[in-house]
Amino acid sequence: MATTIIDELRWRGLIYDMTEGLNDLKADDKLTLYNGFDPTKDTLHVGNLVPMMQLARWQRFGHTPIALAGGGTGMIGDPGGRSTERNLLPLEEIDANVVHIKAQLESILDFEVKSNPAQLVNNADWLRQLSLVDFLRDTGKHFTVNYMVAKDSVKSRLEREDGGISFTEFSYMLLQAYDYLHLFNTQNCVVQTGGSDQWGNILTGVELIRRVRGERAHALVYPLITRADGAKFGKSAEGTSVWLSPRYTSPYRFYQFWFNTGDADAVNYLKYFTWLPQAQIAELEHQLLEQPERREAQRVLAREVTRMVHGETALAKAEQASRALFGGDVAGLDAAEIEEIFAEAPSSELAKDMLSDGVTVVDLLVDTGLVSSKAEARRAIQGGGIYLNDERVADGARAIELSQAIDGRFLILRKGRRKYHLVKVR
Repeated sequence: MATTIIDELRWRGLIYDMTEGLNDLKADDKLTLYNGFDPTKDTLHVGNLVPMMQLARWQRFGHTPIALAGGGTGMIGDPGGRSTERNLLPLEEIDANVVHIKAQLESILDFEVKSNPAQLVNNADWLRQLSLVDFLRDTGKHFTVNYMVAKDSVKSRLEREDGGISFTEFSYMLLQAYDYLHLFNTQNCVVQTGGSDQWGNILTGVELIRRVRGERAHALVYPLITRADGAKFGKSAEGTSVWLSPRYTSPYRFYQFWFNTGDADAVNYLKYFTWLPQAQIAELEHQLLEQPERREAQRVLAREVTRMVHGETALAKAEQASRALFGGDVAGLDAAEIEEIFAEAPSSELAKDMLSDGVTVVDLLVDTGLVSSKAEARRAIQGGGIYLNDERVADGARAIELSQAIDGRFLILRKGRRKYHLVKVR
């Protein structure tokens, strides 16, 4: 059983590197730490769950986490992990993004606990007030250009044939270092965390604190998450990013993203993205090895993460939608959910007035191509293999009514267990 947060992070595989001395953290030591979040969009993505959850893990071990929204640094853009210059966003858009990001951070961190409540800060509060001359005099003088060019985030850009970096992005690491110094001075913050690509930037802050204050501060970075096949984590099967906001990624698709995790990644993701203890994850790992076809590890992963991000009601809806796709009940699902669940299924359109004229299930089966003839349709119905809106059809000659269409928009035909056709009523 983990006795310190470092023990906890280590068994979960969440330590890529850290500064000397942090490993000596005692169980009764209580520190303040922070992690920054970039407001380039009005939502965070699944990759951001790594630092979000790790702040929360520190909090559960009695430490005080600070989530820093980069309303100031977001005006500049971190050059790390990019081959080209970022597009600069308008101030109004950055500020609006920060508001949305704060709400998502609040779903993971505890801001109400009395002993060590989480804090939200926005570096726009101090960076936008900063004088350029004062910044260059008080911060810039502590670092040589040689030091800054040697950092990976800058060096990788300069080494590209078509490379280069603007002075704007070149200065990013100094602004991040200034953030650390500011939080050290005002909040007694002594640890900064982030992804492994932030190591150089964070060490710059550690060095600034040492030079300005003569004090020791720490850095701890997590591994950048990739899939076992080397592909970038956080992309759906369609190649689109998986967002935390339901406006961009529905709870159903969010659930499916986690449920579709490969066997080689499932156990690691349980360690990274859930609160499950070591013994329970070990049991799920055993089940995965013995009965991989059950996908129990993936099911638990999808349930845990969807509940944490979207809540119990959204989880129930996502699971119902998943069951509907495999012959479950579609009752209670609205038109938007139906459209999304069956987005990849074959579909056709049917005019509303056709329903008034008396279209039968047999006619519809033939028109949609689910069967090749009316005789085959009748045989399939007699054999109990045809379903309309997941209800078994007993009488194929009965006319379909508009009231049977889900929200007046969709009819779901199914032949056998998994052969679907979505009829869009127009």
